[in-house]
Amino acid sequence: MKRRAATPIDEDDSRLFREAIGEVRRLDPVLPPPAATKPAPHPHMLEADEAAVPGELLDTAFDPALLEVGEELSYLRDGYPPKLLRQLKRGQFSVQDDIDLHQMNAAAAQASIVAFLAEARQNGWRCVRIVHGKGLRSKASGPVLKGLTDRMLRRRGDVIAFASARPALGGTGAVIVLLKG
Repeated sequence: MKRRAATPIDEDDSRLFREAIGEVRRLDPVLPPPAATKPAPHPHMLEADEAAVPGELLDTAFDPALLEVGEELSYLRDGYPPKLLRQLKRGQFSVQDDIDLHQMNAAAAQASIVAFLAEARQNGWRCVRIVHGKGLRSKASGPVLKGLTDRMLRRRGDVIAFASARPALGGTGAVIVLLKG
């Protein structure tokens, strides 16, 4: 369907319009309302550091060779392009929130992961980090929370992909999880 060209407005139409409207009073410009203030950041790590026993970090034997112990975790749900997992491993997604499972037993960690992913879905977060630790103090059976996290995430329908974090974000002691939108 073709659009018709607008008919030109003649002087008679303009006069009739002004008579119908009546006297016009100009309004003063209104300033937009001030932007809402952002909430103050919550120092999660500060609380953990303050709760730690004084000198605990200094008393623990530290071997830099053990810093990246363990295998990397990675998973991509069927039907998604491998490029997505590569981008996740390279850190090309912005982590919107995280949870730290240190000092939790398996049952508490499982409940925390379920609650955290429900909160992520509710808030519309697409990329989150789960810090499970490297299991350096685990017995011969290996890292408990790392294995638990791996199994849980693979079974969830809302998880598209996950991969071990880059070293600055926890390395093999954390996973970055990409969730369905």
